[in-house]
Amino acid sequence: MTKHKLLRKITTFPIVASVLAEDLLAGGFRSVFRGQGIEADEVRRYEIGDDIRSIDWNVSARFGTPYVKMYREEKELSVFIALDCSASMACGSVMKRSEQAVLAAALLAFSAERSGQRLGSVFFDKGISRMFPAAKGRSHTLAVITGALQESGFDTETETKNRRIKRTDKRARSGEKSSNMGEALIGLERILKRRSLIFVISDFFCMNWEQELGKLCRKHDVVAMRITDPLDTILYNAGLISMEDPETGARINAQTAFASFRAAWENWHTERSTAWKAIVRRAGASPFELSTKEDTAASLIRFFKNRRR
Repeated sequence: MTKHKLLRKITTFPIVASVLAEDLLAGGFRSVFRGQGIEADEVRRYEIGDDIRSIDWNVSARFGTPYVKMYREEKELSVFIALDCSASMACGSVMKRSEQAVLAAALLAFSAERSGQRLGSVFFDKGISRMFPAAKGRSHTLAVITGALQESGFDTETETKNRRIKRTDKRARSGEKSSNMGEALIGLERILKRRSLIFVISDFFCMNWEQELGKLCRKHDVVAMRITDPLDTILYNAGLISMEDPETGARINAQTAFASFRAAWENWHTERSTAWKAIVRRAGASPFELSTKEDTAASLIRFFKNRRR
């Protein structure tokens, strides 16, 4: 899919977002319904009958008389998108995984805007390459989507594209093409103080993210969105082919003519999918697999409707 086709498809998402926004609000996530609950708003003098657990001891010590904290309900929420922009995301048979990931991120961004939520994002590969703090407004939403396009290699401006090519060449020479999801999740845990709804979009071809995901789920609602490809489950007979890992450069010669090889390939990916879902659920997140052959909007709407039921 070319950049122009990708942009043309994204321009239709504000219409679809109206449907998804309603399901997003009713999807069963704690963040969407309550946020963090209540937060400190101001202090006042202690009165007889006040709960002593609400006493602000720092303020009381400063003024020499008891003061209690006053709270207000937090109604504004945040939707955060963590998008994997590593080299493995540029692979795919129907379309690139990165293309499907950008489409999903764009649709979620428009849905968050439509439902009145604050939107933020983090883009990562070997480290966090770019971040957008949570904010509201159409201009901010478009900035996040443009950032996703740029960081995934789909630039909207010629000069930006030239900078991307230079940066990609530099990373290729230094070997910085891998995915460090753990570092991105640690960064999210540090910067997000209020309970948020977080979408982690990746192929999850990386290591050492399980513990970090569990820590993030203790304070936030997390959806782990794994971008898959039809070749993960069905490998066709193409004879002897050379396969290369886009992140490490390692190569193997695969004899796809052998039924035993194709069966082993399919079994490995099936077992990996089952194990991934178990790990994500154990961490406290919601697993969601999105294939490159599936319609992005229909799949997301179906996912949230299932949660709603």
